[in-house]
Amino acid sequence: MDNSPSYTPPKIWSANKESGGRFANINRPTAGATHEKELPVGRHPLQLYSLGTPNGVKVTVMLEELLAAGHQGAEYDAWLIRINEGDQFGSGFVAVNPNSKIPALLDRSPATPIRVFESGAILIYLAEKFGAFLPVDGARRAECLSWLFWQMGSAPFLGGGFGHFYAYAPSKIEYAIDRYAMEVKRQLDVLDRHLAESPYLAGDEFTIADMAVWPWYGTLVKGQLYEAGEFLQVQAYSHVLRWTNQIAQRPAVQRGRMVNRAWGEPRSQLHERHDASDFETRTQDKLASPV
Repeated sequence: MDNSPSYTPPKIWSANKESGGRFANINRPTAGATHEKELPVGRHPLQLYSLGTPNGVKVTVMLEELLAAGHQGAEYDAWLIRINEGDQFGSGFVAVNPNSKIPALLDRSPATPIRVFESGAILIYLAEKFGAFLPVDGARRAECLSWLFWQMGSAPFLGGGFGHFYAYAPSKIEYAIDRYAMEVKRQLDVLDRHLAESPYLAGDEFTIADMAVWPWYGTLVKGQLYEAGEFLQVQAYSHVLRWTNQIAQRPAVQRGRMVNRAWGEPRSQLHERHDASDFETRTQDKLASPV
């Protein structure tokens, strides 16, 4: 156990010093815009403002799956929001998502555009709009939504908890890492036990529950998230790995994973997406091929 001196919180907390860590430059205790900046608008009714993090990948996978299923109304423009540079605090983005987090969707097809923020809400909105990837009967719908909301409640322990203290915090805190590593492994065990008995999270069909969970936990068990695969012994979760690899073979998933991605191998990135042909167009800013 760490024997460093314990911290005694002050009676009243104040942000009077740098928080440190990788994202210190964008952390602040207040909401709202920091600067005026309009969002770009493309030619499609659906305008997505995002980044290819796990939460962003959920939505681009959904949109690409809808298009693959023949829903041409799901054509979209995907605009890159660089959160490290504070794009999410521009006035235009805050108008779409007052919480200043990616992804944010603007549906311009109605006379009065509809804004949708929070990745789970976007998945449900699109599923209901197009009648796809969300079961309609009571039991299967309940199962799908239960796993969707499981992800929404669980991933903060993985990302903001384990991921922050293991990979991004300015100093390693044994208690924090142990606490969140234990919870993440418990979550993986929950998934592994369920997927031992079910092909997908909600049964035999690929749904928005899988789209929500896969970018976080699928990436984790492949050792591609926080470089923590060995530390967490992720290879032990064989049923999660089977499910992960199965989903990774879907062409629409491969395309969705590339959209708004701004790191890694250039061939895995498609900074902006405005047409299906963008996946074949190779320019300095739009390099694409299946990962």
